Amino acid sequence: MEVESVTRIEPAKLEEPTANIADVIADLSASAATLGRALHPRTAANLADLVRIMNTYYSNLIEGHDTRPRDIERALAGEFDQDQGRRNLQMEAAAHVRVQAEIDRLSAAATLPAPASAEFLQWLHREFYRDAPESMLTIQLGDRRFTMVPGAWRHNSEHDVAVGRHVPPSSERVADFMQHFESRFRFDRMGKAAQIMAIASAHHRFNYIHPFPDGNGRVSRLMSHAMAGVTGIGTHGLWSISRGLARGIDSRGDYKRMMDHADMPRQGDRDGRGNLSEAALKDFVLWFLRVCLDQVNFMSELFDLDNLAQRLRRYVERNPALKSEAARLLEEALFRGEFERGEIDRITGLPERSARRVLADLLDLGLLGSDTPKGKVSLRFPTIALEELFPRLYPQA
Repeated sequence: MEVESVTRIEPAKLEEPTANIADVIADLSASAATLGRALHPRTAANLADLVRIMNTYYSNLIEGHDTRPRDIERALAGEFDQDQGRRNLQMEAAAHVRVQAEIDRLSAAATLPAPASAEFLQWLHREFYRDAPESMLTIQLGDRRFTMVPGAWRHNSEHDVAVGRHVPPSSERVADFMQHFESRFRFDRMGKAAQIMAIASAHHRFNYIHPFPDGNGRVSRLMSHAMAGVTGIGTHGLWSISRGLARGIDSRGDYKRMMDHADMPRQGDRDGRGNLSEAALKDFVLWFLRVCLDQVNFMSELFDLDNLAQRLRRYVERNPALKSEAARLLEEALFRGEFERGEIDRITGLPERSARRVLADLLDLGLLGSDTPKGKVSLRFPTIALEELFPRLYPQA
């Protein structure tokens, strides 16, 4: 087989699940269907905002960048560090949140393009680097230096690259490989179980091709997020694939090890009929879907209404700046989604002036918020409260 044949990525996907994979798909579908079901849609939407920040944090961590959640939140508010290196990391984080929010919007409106299509993948890359300064677009490969064009495939020998031990297809052949990739991962030709399996295999095969000079890992994780939304297991952005990939199942080195494992060439006549190992792909798909299931179950525990209400009360109890009646407003927002400001005296049982003071304290802390100065208020999840409200969401410092 010629090295540059597009069939180099075959088997691109599994045609039939193994028994283990089928079991995980069933569990994942069932668990995703119940994640956040009891949440009010407004509360769920605000939680999805939090998950985007978490997804971005872990996506950065996979790239070797430890960008704190507070720094990401500041970047979203347009507050950037003076140091250029930290500023670039904040800009990447803000771009990730922005692009993922647009994916979620398109998914909710059922207008998301085919997530494995060349057009969509180039849009992801172009949007991610839309506001990037030249320093973020400058690529250094040995003694070669060039400026990356957002959304453009690798297309000449200047862009040829090695990723560890792996040598991706040459730049001149990337467009053909991506055309083949798009054809192999057309969701309209698959049933739901096949689509869910394809999320895992597409994630690996995209990175195997390495179609962009830089940013492939980020694009692949955003693509996986989009695919999860199309299959219905994305649950409106309430869980993060990046957290699972960064943490692994057995260790934090799982992701790199499993990606390398799935690069393995075919191991004899009983290992499928393609260029790459079918057995290794099965291992990767099973691992990847187990990671997804682990994250869905983890977020289900965090978002359980009764447990979350308890953590909100405990947060108020431990914060000397808040009166105990603040917990009533937070619980009201949790269960109802939002409420009118004129209801605060009834909810708290306090005189109007005292109730307004309690509301103002919660607004100042960012635990409650509204879209307009006098509009309804809803529950928010600022980074200052994450350790108490969502323990184990981030690594301990």
